[in-house]
Amino acid sequence: MNRIKDFIKNFGWPRIIIGLFLVSLFIAAPFFGVKEDMSLNDVIVRFGMNAILVLAMVPMIQSGCGLNFGIPVGLVAGLLGAVMSLEFKLTGMIGILVAFGIAIVAAVILGYGYGKLLNKVKGDEMIIATYVGYSFVFFMNMLWVVLPFKNPASVLGFKGEGLRVTISVQEYWFHQISDFLKIKITNNFIIPTGMILFFIFMSLLVWGFFRTKIGTAITAVGSNPEFARAAGIDVDKMRTVSVVLSTVLAAIGMIVYQQSFGFIQMYNAPLAFVFPSVAAILLGGASVNKASIANVVIGTILFQGILTMTPSVINSAISIDVSEILRIIVSNGMIVYALTRKAR
Repeated sequence: MNRIKDFIKNFGWPRIIIGLFLVSLFIAAPFFGVKEDMSLNDVIVRFGMNAILVLAMVPMIQSGCGLNFGIPVGLVAGLLGAVMSLEFKLTGMIGILVAFGIAIVAAVILGYGYGKLLNKVKGDEMIIATYVGYSFVFFMNMLWVVLPFKNPASVLGFKGEGLRVTISVQEYWFHQISDFLKIKITNNFIIPTGMILFFIFMSLLVWGFFRTKIGTAITAVGSNPEFARAAGIDVDKMRTVSVVLSTVLAAIGMIVYQQSFGFIQMYNAPLAFVFPSVAAILLGGASVNKASIANVVIGTILFQGILTMTPSVINSAISIDVSEILRIIVSNGMIVYALTRKAR
C-alpha cells in the first residue's frame, strides 16, 4: 500500500488519469472500428515530430528561466533555415543539413538577444517570453512578404513575391530523416526509425551537456541563483546560454517536424506549437523550475497519444468532434496545474 501511495505521489494524479484514459482509448478502439496498428503508427509519428520541440523546454527550465513561452523565436529560425534551403533548391540529406546549419546560426543570434532580454526581467520571464514570441512572429510575418525569395515553389504564384502560407517540401527533403532505417510492421504501421534515433541523439547531447561544467553551472543557477553567484558563477551568462540552447533545439525541432509533415507552415503557424509543447513537458512531470528528458518522453507520448486517439475513438462512438476541446482542456489545464505548484 505504501508503495502505491509513493508511486501516486511521485508520478502524479494528472499523469495517472490521462495515462489510464489513453489506455482505455486503445482498448475501446477495436469496438468502434478503429484500426489499432494505424493508431499506434500515428502516435509514434506524432511523438517523433514533436519530441524535440518539447525537449527545447528543458534548458530554460533548468536555468530558472521558467517555461519557454517564447519558443516561436526558435521556430522562426527553423522556418528561415527551411525556406533558405528551398531557395538554394537543395534536395535530399544535403538540403536538410543546410536547413539545420542556417537555422542553428539564426537561432544562436536570436537566442542570444532573447536571453539578454530575459536577464532584464528576472521574475517575469514567462510573461515577457509570451509577448516576445507573439510579437516576433508578427514581425516576421511582415518580412516573409518583403524578403526577396525567388523559388517558384515558395513564393506566391500570382505575383511572384512573398512566401506562401504553406510550402511543400515533397520535392526537396520530405521524410529524409523519418525514412532512415524505417521498419514496416503492417501496411498501416511503419515505425519512423530515423526520427526516433534523431530524438535519442539530441536527448543524449542535452543529457551530456548538463553533465559538463557549464551544464552543471546552469542547473545550479536554476536551483539557487544566490548560492551560484556566491560560488563565482556568472548567473546572467548561464541563463543566456540556456536560452540559446533552448532556441537552437526549437529550430532543429521545427525542421524535423516539417520534413515529416511534408510542408513548411509559415506566418502564424509557430504560435500553434507554444501551448502543446509547454503542456507536454508539464504532463510528463516537469515543474516550472525542474525538468528532465524522462519528462519529455512521458509527456510527449501522453499528450500526442490523447490528441491522436481521441478523434478516432470518441468521434466514432458519439459522432461529435471533441478533439479540439480536449486538446484545449489538457493543454491549459496542465499549465494551470503546474503554475499552482511552482513551489515544488
